[in-house]
Amino acid sequence: MIPTLHYISQGKTPEEHLDHIQKACTAGAELVQLRLKKLPGKVVWETAKKAREITEKYQTRLIINDFYKIAAAVKADGVHLGKTDTCPTVARKELSSWQIIGGTANTLEDCEALIEKKVDYIGLGPFRFTETKENLSPVLGLNGYLTILEELKAEIPVIAIGGIVIDDVAEIMKTGVHGIAVSGEITRNFNTISEFKKLINGGPLDEQRWISEEKRK
Repeated sequence: MIPTLHYISQGKTPEEHLDHIQKACTAGAELVQLRLKKLPGKVVWETAKKAREITEKYQTRLIINDFYKIAAAVKADGVHLGKTDTCPTVARKELSSWQIIGGTANTLEDCEALIEKKVDYIGLGPFRFTETKENLSPVLGLNGYLTILEELKAEIPVIAIGGIVIDDVAEIMKTGVHGIAVSGEITRNFNTISEFKKLINGGPLDEQRWISEEKRK
């Protein structure tokens, strides 16, 4: 089962990434993705080992972005591969059967290609413009998710990603996505993790519907 809320780490240094992962775990994150870019493999390796130590204490799943051999070596729970990263079928050969693979998609065709390559989940986006990613694909918005998910026939967890803030969650979940990945909004305030989880799982919304129904009686 793929968790419905993914926290994607950010920071100016590897130490900041680790600090943020620690805070995310403390706040109840079920899955964190270590996303280090433009750093030597040795630095990523050392940081990934420390991230694994942190997440194990909290029984939080750890996904490594891009570096699938490091994900295999530190026994992370899986790897997330961007559109220009290693092919999932290549990465699968290096990983254990229990380690999951996620892939980034922007179009229906991207999704179908990833399904053929037997990924375990799809990160579909971006929902809106985000400064955390270079060479950003065209923004999807709510209509983009609705269109793609209506056409996508396979049963595979789809995670919405890209500039998502807490006020977006209710409408995004209505499109049929499995969950949401968040970076900036959570990094600004790790206490929002519990609120994100409630909204994704329909807690306050269900309560609000019940209250509205009671008022109508």
